Amino acid sequence: MIRYFLLGFLAFSPAALAQNGPSFDCAGAQTTAEKLICQDSELAALDQLVADRYKAAIASIRESDSGSKEAEDALRTYQRGWIGGRDECWKTDDPRDCVAWNYKRREGQLVAQYMLETPSSTARWHCGESPANEVATLFFDTTLPSVRIERGDQITTGSLTPVASGTRYDADFGQFIWIKGDEAHYRESDPDGQDFTCKITN
Repeated sequence: MIRYFLLGFLAFSPAALAQNGPSFDCAGAQTTAEKLICQDSELAALDQLVADRYKAAIASIRESDSGSKEAEDALRTYQRGWIGGRDECWKTDDPRDCVAWNYKRREGQLVAQYMLETPSSTARWHCGESPANEVATLFFDTTLPSVRIERGDQITTGSLTPVASGTRYDADFGQFIWIKGDEAHYRESDPDGQDFTCKITN
């Protein structure tokens, strides 16, 4: 049976894992997000935490046997895009909450994608009619609980989303896995995503 770690999501303090202050010089803060981070100790701790996770991901890539240059370039490009998305939080009704959520989600993505921690639990699922259609899920007790979804040679990551029942993790492009006991509703990424009913196999 899967164990869940929602308590860590509610009570975890990122300051416990990060140094004081953000990863950048506040004297050069320009965007609304950067200014909020420099004025808020929790946001500053989250910024430092994600910076540390990013450095660990780069180190993990460099330790790999092949394709490290391409993988490192891809990560750097994605990180720049993520920063751009974070800086768009000024357009939201609550920029501070938007910035915090973006950092928590990004930390979970980095940890799950690059296996920066040991999973808190794992599960394998048989989805749909084909016996070969299996999905593996690896759960991580990050600031915002996260999941690594493996299906064939495809790897995606998702973040915990509040729901009325069960436990749901949402990934990009409409992909999610919604777990209720020993069954799950799994949806592939859009635009051609399929829906599956899955049963746990371990």
